[in-house]
Amino acid sequence: MTDPSRPARSPVRAEIVAVVVIVALALAAAAFVMSQRPQQLRRSPVGMDGLQIWLARSGISAQVFSGGWVLDPARIGLLVLPMHDTDPDQRLEPALTRSDVLLQQDESDLDWATLTEKTETVATLVVLPKWRSGMRLTRIAHPDLLVEAAPVNAVLQRLTGDEAVRLNRSLDTVTALTYQTSAGQDISIELYLAQLFDGSACDPILGSGQKTVLASCPVKGSDRSVLILSDPDLLNNHGLRLGQNAEFARNFLKPFSESGKVLIDYSLDNWFAATDAPPERARTWDDFLRFFQAPFLALWLGSGLLLCLVLWRSLRREGPVIAAAGTGMGKLLATRARARLMRLTGQDGAMLGDYAEARMAATAARLVGPGHARHIGEEHQFLRFVSRHRPDLSQRLATQLILLRALPQRIPAQLAIRHVEAFEEILEQIADDT
Repeated sequence: MTDPSRPARSPVRAEIVAVVVIVALALAAAAFVMSQRPQQLRRSPVGMDGLQIWLARSGISAQVFSGGWVLDPARIGLLVLPMHDTDPDQRLEPALTRSDVLLQQDESDLDWATLTEKTETVATLVVLPKWRSGMRLTRIAHPDLLVEAAPVNAVLQRLTGDEAVRLNRSLDTVTALTYQTSAGQDISIELYLAQLFDGSACDPILGSGQKTVLASCPVKGSDRSVLILSDPDLLNNHGLRLGQNAEFARNFLKPFSESGKVLIDYSLDNWFAATDAPPERARTWDDFLRFFQAPFLALWLGSGLLLCLVLWRSLRREGPVIAAAGTGMGKLLATRARARLMRLTGQDGAMLGDYAEARMAATAARLVGPGHARHIGEEHQFLRFVSRHRPDLSQRLATQLILLRALPQRIPAQLAIRHVEAFEEILEQIADDT
């Protein structure tokens, strides 16, 4: 059965539900599109998903990483860092036209501080950018889609600290190089529109002098070095199919996998765990005793004194607990408690008026239930209810209420209890006989 006093709930409008569903679907679609952009880059001709698959099939531990969890630097043998940002200090501006999209040089926003942190933490192979976005979108490797050399030269010089290091692009359509493995095997390398650099100040690995493709270059002002690959077509999805580039990748990267996995890192943040271990310090009793020195000592003493004062005052104010023995003893204790409560207020007469109102409201709830007690809970309505059901008690109750209202604020406790007992007797008769 419904309560007529409670307002009915309005049904949810169908228009609101439809709007919420549409907004949720739009947000989900946007999140899906944003998550697919890195996937498209990795699987495109300029991506390196093919390198990870090739290395895994060759028994080399390799992994593609886009961020999301903390990495242990000790478990990484080589970090392959493909750069798709020719100017790490510049914010990537979104392209607005089709022509701008095809000719934009940057595919991501890589912060230079993040790049430096990674190269300082683990052995890193930095793969320089070569192609504009148009090569990924059209899958056509055209000379017009090569990135500008100036910003790449700036990246090279900033990596090594040497202003003499710069790109040296080949004018040949296909450049052939030879790499000799540790076993003495010659591997033929082919690069389309090869992007070489001047590695005279570096230790060449593939190529030499001004026709260097891969080299270990020292960093000026530091005792570390960084591996630099000027032409990403040597390892990306587009270039692995040319010549024996895939065989070179397996022979070159296999030694690094012996000390850890080869990680192809597309993330734009530093996900490496801190390598500085916190100093271990032996715990002694002096550490614990510091909590009892100044200023903590004053705090503990003050808290102890406050606790003693609260316990003493509570014992003096309330006294020990007295167990009730039988019904008569319980009623006596209740009467004493009411008398003590009124004495503590110091205004027994004024308190009796509020007590009468509260007792009439409680009796009304007992007679008609809590849901309808508000209709007869007030003094005037309660007297009308009693006059209809118990006319013989109505006049006594009204007289007793007048006496309670006329009492002065301060009266003796015995007189207050006598009035309370007379009032309670009338209420008990009304509750029992109604």
